[in-house]
Amino acid sequence: MTRIFFTASERPEAQDGCARLAARYGGVPIEEAEVIVALGGDGFMLETFHDHMATGLPVYGMNRGSVGFLMNDYSEYGLMERIAAAERAVIHPLRMTATDVHGQTHLALAINEVSLLRQTRQTAKLRISVDGKLRLGELNCDGALLSTPAGSTAYNLSAHGPIIPLEARVLALTPISAFRPRRWRGALLAHTAKVTFEILEAPKRPVSAVADNIEVRDVLEVHIAEDREVALNMLFDEGRSLEERVLAEQFSA
Repeated sequence: MTRIFFTASERPEAQDGCARLAARYGGVPIEEAEVIVALGGDGFMLETFHDHMATGLPVYGMNRGSVGFLMNDYSEYGLMERIAAAERAVIHPLRMTATDVHGQTHLALAINEVSLLRQTRQTAKLRISVDGKLRLGELNCDGALLSTPAGSTAYNLSAHGPIIPLEARVLALTPISAFRPRRWRGALLAHTAKVTFEILEAPKRPVSAVADNIEVRDVLEVHIAEDREVALNMLFDEGRSLEERVLAEQFSA
């Protein structure tokens, strides 16, 4: 029998579902587990990976939140069989290295995206380089983001970025409410690309950098690259793989 560590968000329905599943299947401490079952929404799924990344355990999510794009349907029955038959998606996160105005360096991993966001009413002014070559001397905008394929259906899609198949091995560089150049809609980059954002006029136009739910305020420079040494394993019900969900999203109304 698979040894499961159960965890849940603070939502009452997630807590209730977690208690019911643990009572039925018997939960174990994280140190003894073979798989993590996370109950909540997509945000909690990301939190679970961040909290337990060092274990290398696969995570099987069950939707007790709102959207649940990264989650499987909740049911108290047949959990062991569902996990045994589950399809695996391997995700490589982005590694962010951000330097703030005080000269401090901050490191963080992002499963969905790294976003740069203006902190005040003033638009942000960003300079963008890819693999050490200047590509955009000045972008006036509310912000910009670099997304993984797994995160391409999240904030990236809301900012009118492209949906990326998981096996495409590309990253989406997407502006957020670009003012100048007005017609620039972003770029698709090789997954090996190293992207640098420089913040222009930082004292007047402060910018924060956010890696999933980790925010660094008042940044001056941000370096982002995919970390191929970190592999995160998501489990999805048979026939409902993440690849299938991403594909179906491209045909949704």
